[in-house]
Amino acid sequence: MSIIKRYLLFICGLFFVSLGISCIIKSMLGTAPISSAPYILSLRYPISLGGFTFIINMVFFLGQIMILRQQFQYIQMLQVPMTGIFGSFIDFTMFLLSTVAPEIYIGKIVVLLLGICSMALGIALEIIGNVVILPGEGIVKSIADHWNFEFGNTKTCFDTSIVFFAGLLSWIYFGEVRGIREGTLLSALITGSIVRFFLKHLSYVKQNGTIILHLPFTAFHDDADKGSNIQHH
Repeated sequence: MSIIKRYLLFICGLFFVSLGISCIIKSMLGTAPISSAPYILSLRYPISLGGFTFIINMVFFLGQIMILRQQFQYIQMLQVPMTGIFGSFIDFTMFLLSTVAPEIYIGKIVVLLLGICSMALGIALEIIGNVVILPGEGIVKSIADHWNFEFGNTKTCFDTSIVFFAGLLSWIYFGEVRGIREGTLLSALITGSIVRFFLKHLSYVKQNGTIILHLPFTAFHDDADKGSNIQHH
């Protein structure tokens, strides 16, 4: 894929992630772990969810620079405009879903699962695009690389810390825990598996390790890849 197509794919991924986050919030069963703190802050202060998402991610961005210092790659400066687009998408999708308010529990579960699937699809598209990472993943990667931690375990600890911080903020501001419910836990538990499902069916890995978008029921466009040993995630 050309670099332009990769960026377009990445931006499409941002949209689906933001749509998923908005669906999860609209289910009234919690928030996605990474959006829990921005959500609580948006309930307390007159700044939108997308606005607080941008602010908190900029804190993560600065954290990467402080940790990596000279090892920080300048290409990752693109995290700033991409995060701005991401925050705008969140506010836009929250507007699109402004009338969504499921009343019965089964309806809330359906909206929640749609949100998790949309978020997982977006993450998969971001991985296939492979142009830049968002600060939320960037700070985790920086911590894991700098201190030689395993990425998956670091990601789990980081997300747990964000949820704990959101719960603490909610208790301080409102005297109760808001935005952290069974949907938050379910999102944390199954999103990764659904991401792997989408990666398996929407991409293949060339022998040189490059991830290529491949839509189901379509032929490979690169004839050289037909005879190669293609591996799926």
